[in-house]
Amino acid sequence: MKIAIGADHGGFNLKKEIIGLLEELGHEYKDFGTHSAESIDYPDVAIPVAEAVAAGEFDRGILICGTGIGIGIAANKVKGIRAALVHDSFSAKATRQHNDSNIMTMGERVVGPGLALDLVATWLDTDFEGGRHSNRVDKMSAYETK
Repeated sequence: MKIAIGADHGGFNLKKEIIGLLEELGHEYKDFGTHSAESIDYPDVAIPVAEAVAAGEFDRGILICGTGIGIGIAANKVKGIRAALVHDSFSAKATRQHNDSNIMTMGERVVGPGLALDLVATWLDTDFEGGRHSNRVDKMSAYETK
């Protein structure tokens, strides 16, 4: 699986941990930055990651900031993106099964590295169930074309 990953300064350290997991699991990835703990604006990372996922260059994306909220809001501005904030195992699985999320967001100040790695592994390993959920996802996609 090809993964686009990025973080602002608030998620920089957790991003490094997640990249280690992606390498361990054998996933191809591109790091969209940031490459230091120096302050940057989260849309500067979120939008390029979201655009790359929406364009089909990557299968999924992972975005991290301090809370996971701002970076997710920015990503969801891009047509075709279903970025979901994940801080627990149930949500990590459900957002893939029911919402076909294509970007996962999380907050470094909210989850520790051990939980974050479990959440990423769960999210990457879970497929979209389709069925009754497809109709709901299709309605969101249709709205974007208005």
